[in-house]
Amino acid sequence: MSATGEALTPQGYIQHHLTNLHVGEGFWSWHLDSLFFSVGLGVLFLWIFRSVGKKATTGVPGKLQCFVEMIVEFVDNSVKETFHGRNKLIAPLALTIFVWVFMMNFMDMVPVDWLPHLAGAIGVPYLKVVPSTDLNITFSLALGVFALIIFYSIKVKGVSGFVKELTLQPFNHWAMIPVNFLLESVTLLAKPISLALRLFGNLYAGELIFILIALMYGANLAVGALGIGLQLGWLIFHILVITLQAFIFMMLTIVYLSMAHEDH
Repeated sequence: MSATGEALTPQGYIQHHLTNLHVGEGFWSWHLDSLFFSVGLGVLFLWIFRSVGKKATTGVPGKLQCFVEMIVEFVDNSVKETFHGRNKLIAPLALTIFVWVFMMNFMDMVPVDWLPHLAGAIGVPYLKVVPSTDLNITFSLALGVFALIIFYSIKVKGVSGFVKELTLQPFNHWAMIPVNFLLESVTLLAKPISLALRLFGNLYAGELIFILIALMYGANLAVGALGIGLQLGWLIFHILVITLQAFIFMMLTIVYLSMAHEDH
C-alpha cells in the first residue's frame, strides 16, 4: 500500500521502497530520510560511547562497557597492525567509521515495511531507512576519506613530494611523466570511488533482496511461509555482510591513510 492507501503492483511496491523522501530536483535534490537517519545514528553513536566513557569504572564493568571496550580494542589492534605512521587521528577516525557504517547498515535488519508504514500513517509518502543504500551517503563518506588522503599526502611529503609521487612513479624518468601522471591519477581517484561503490552495491543489493522476499507475503499461504524461511536465512547471512562491509570500509581507510603517510 502507498501512503495514499492505494494498492501497489509488485513493480510499484519495489519502486516505492527504493525511492527517497527528497526535496529539490537534479543535483540540488536533498534526500531527507538519508540525512535524518545518518545524522541521527551518528549522534546516537557519540552519545552511547560518551556515556560509557564517562561512567567507565576500573572495577567489574557492565555489559555495555564490556561491549564498547571490545570494539575499541578491536579497532585499536587493527590500526596498530595496519597503520605504520604516527597520527592520533587515525584510531578515533577508524572507530567512528566502523561503528557509524555498521549502525547505518544495521538499519537493513528492520523489516522493510515497518518504518515506511509508520511514516505513511503520518503523511510521509516515502522513507528509505538504510542510509548506506543511498549513493550520496556512501560517496560523501568516501570523499571525506579522500580529502584526508590528499591532506596528509601533502602534509607529510610536501607539495613537491606529492607532485613527484604523481609524476615520477612507477617509471622514474622525465619522458614518462605523462604516463605516470595518468596511472597515478587513476589509482588515486579509484580509492574513493571503490570505497563508495562497494558499500553502496552490497547494501543496495541486500535491501532489494529483503524487498523481493517481502513481496512473497502477498501471495498464497505456502509462498508466504517460504518467504518467512527465506527472510530468516537472509537475515542471518546479512548480519555477516553488514559487519564485513563496515570492517572493509574501515580497513581500506586505514590502509589508504597509511600509504599517504609513507614518504618514499
